[in-house]
Amino acid sequence: MKTLIVIKPWAVKRGLVGEIISRFERHGIRLSGLKVVKVDRKMAERMYAVHKGKPFYESLIEHITSSPVVAAALDTDMLDTDTAIALVRKIVGATDPAKAEMGTIRGDFGLRIDRNIIHASDSKKSAEYELPVFFKSDELIVYNNEDKKN
Repeated sequence: MKTLIVIKPWAVKRGLVGEIISRFERHGIRLSGLKVVKVDRKMAERMYAVHKGKPFYESLIEHITSSPVVAAALDTDMLDTDTAIALVRKIVGATDPAKAEMGTIRGDFGLRIDRNIIHASDSKKSAEYELPVFFKSDELIVYNNEDKKN
């Protein structure tokens, strides 16, 4: 399966993209797609449709459209779906940096909950919805079985 992470404006501005990507690669998660994107309002509304009507919705839209982001499709085909999502979420850490464990991306680099530094799909269903917001299917690498061997 493939899942999505979005490295948000504050992390991009702080030069954390390489460090963040390397944390997934160290766990055997491969890049299937990678791009720098300037998210417009329409794209942001599509991405965050699930949060429409919530008090923090507008701040999510404002933040992700404020500056370029880096979108990455992660290939987790070497893992079963539940394990893959759990591993990605564990690497990312709790949404609130003050509650995120040290050693996670948010625990090590997050500064403010309202300026989150990374998004990660929270389920297979979310990944299937979110990936096409950033990637066309022909932009994603499909590894063959030989490529997946360590």
